[in-house]
Amino acid sequence: MTTAAALAANPLWYATRAGGTIALVLLTATVALGIAVGGQAAPRIVGRFEVGLLHRNLAALSLAFLGLHIATAAVDPYTHLGWTVAVVPFTSSYRPLWLGLGTVAFDLLLAVAITSALRLRLGRRRWKAVHWLAYAAWPVGLFHALGTGTDTRLPFQLWLYATCLATVAAAAGWRLHRAGPGHRAARLGGGLLVGAVPVSVTAFLASGPLRAGWSHSAAALTLAALGGLR
Repeated sequence: MTTAAALAANPLWYATRAGGTIALVLLTATVALGIAVGGQAAPRIVGRFEVGLLHRNLAALSLAFLGLHIATAAVDPYTHLGWTVAVVPFTSSYRPLWLGLGTVAFDLLLAVAITSALRLRLGRRRWKAVHWLAYAAWPVGLFHALGTGTDTRLPFQLWLYATCLATVAAAAGWRLHRAGPGHRAARLGGGLLVGAVPVSVTAFLASGPLRAGWSHSAAALTLAALGGLR
C-alpha cells in the first residue's frame, strides 16, 4: 500500500488535518481581530467588552481544536509521534522541522493561555508582554501547516491559506491606517513586515511544498539538519 493510500484509509489522519485546519482558521480570526481593534483602533459601535469576549472565545476555540489536532496526531500509529513531541520542539523523527514549528506555535499559545489565567497576579504589563506571543504563533503555525501538510497542494487548501494571509494582512493594514500620520516610521516598518509575509510564503511554496516529491525530500533534509542537534 502506498503512503497516500495508507493515509486515505486512516480516519485519524482526517481528524488531524481537520483539527489543524480549523485551529489555523480560528487562530487567524483571533489574531486578525486582536490586530484590527487593538489600541486606538477599537470600534465605536461595538463595546470593548463584547470585542474582548469574542476575542477570548475565538482563542479558546483555537486551543480546543489545536488540542484535537495534537491528540489525534499523537495516537496515530502511522507517524508514531507520542506525546513528548507535542511540547518539546524538534524531537520527532517524522518531519522534525515542520512538526517542530507546530510545537513551537503550541507552546507560545499555551504560554498565553496560562498567563491569561494568572493575569491578575502577573499584572497587565507582564501579561501584555507574553500576550504578544500569540501574534508570533500565527506565522509559525502557518509555516508548520504549509511544510508538513500532505494536502498543501490541494486547491482548496491553498485558497484557505491565501484567505488566512489576506485576512491578517487586511487587519494589519487597517491598524496601520488608523495609526495616524504621527507614526510614520511605525507605519513604514509595519507595512514592510506585512508585505514580507505573503512574499515569503509564496516563495516557500514555489520552492518547496508545490514541487513534486516535497514530503520525502523535506523529511530527509530536516533529519540531516537536525540530526546533529540530538
